[in-house]
Amino acid sequence: MDDPASTLPTRDELNAELLAVPEPPEQPETPPPPGFEDSLELALRHIKGRRGGDLIGIVLVGSGARRAVTPHSDIDLIALVKGNADAHEILRVGERLADIRYRGHKAVEEELAYSLRLPPLLRKGRVLYDHDGVAAKLIEKAHHRFRQGPPPASINEQIRMKAECFHWLGKAEDLADKPGTAHYLLMLFYDDCLLAFFRLRGFWLTAPADVHRFMVSREPALADLAGQFLNAPSLSERLNFGRRFADLLFKDVPNPARID
Repeated sequence: MDDPASTLPTRDELNAELLAVPEPPEQPETPPPPGFEDSLELALRHIKGRRGGDLIGIVLVGSGARRAVTPHSDIDLIALVKGNADAHEILRVGERLADIRYRGHKAVEEELAYSLRLPPLLRKGRVLYDHDGVAAKLIEKAHHRFRQGPPPASINEQIRMKAECFHWLGKAEDLADKPGTAHYLLMLFYDDCLLAFFRLRGFWLTAPADVHRFMVSREPALADLAGQFLNAPSLSERLNFGRRFADLLFKDVPNPARID
């Protein structure tokens, strides 16, 4: 009688039967929810009517520019004007809020050299109105500045960020008998830690919705502690994960100098 094992196919024979798995097709951009473009057009008309005389450019930023609009996304616009301006208004446009910032175009250009927020924000901007190509040139400069990377954090800034984060954590531990207050202080602690993560590691700030995914791609162990901190079922566990998160985040940063 033949050995049953001899009738089984070999690994090579099995592999020969396997078909190549095709790469998943590239997904098309998510279309904006119905009404977004109509609301955007109304916001543009408002800006042009208000600042038509000195208006130089209008740039859509945020989720609208990234083609990541959800039903609750705001319409985030930067209106570039001649001269100096630093105004801000929020309007209801259709079913959405329009967040409009009026800025002098020369001030924005100068701010690109040192701002931690403008280069990543503007490099993905969508120019909706442009006079003499000023807005397009700003977008190009934002791309160039982004490629250079953010300015490094000095040792004094690193120590200051560490001290502030551990201050909030310590206050939350002191007020553990008042859970509502402690949880509030822990969210202040976490927000400061996130800013410190980007500064210490030399990364540009990302959109809030992308922070955790970005951290996972760069430092999985730190991201895992952040997730456990956010999902901790009790205050004591959240305090524990918060301290472990901060210890790992600031492990290479010295403590403030001590005087006695």
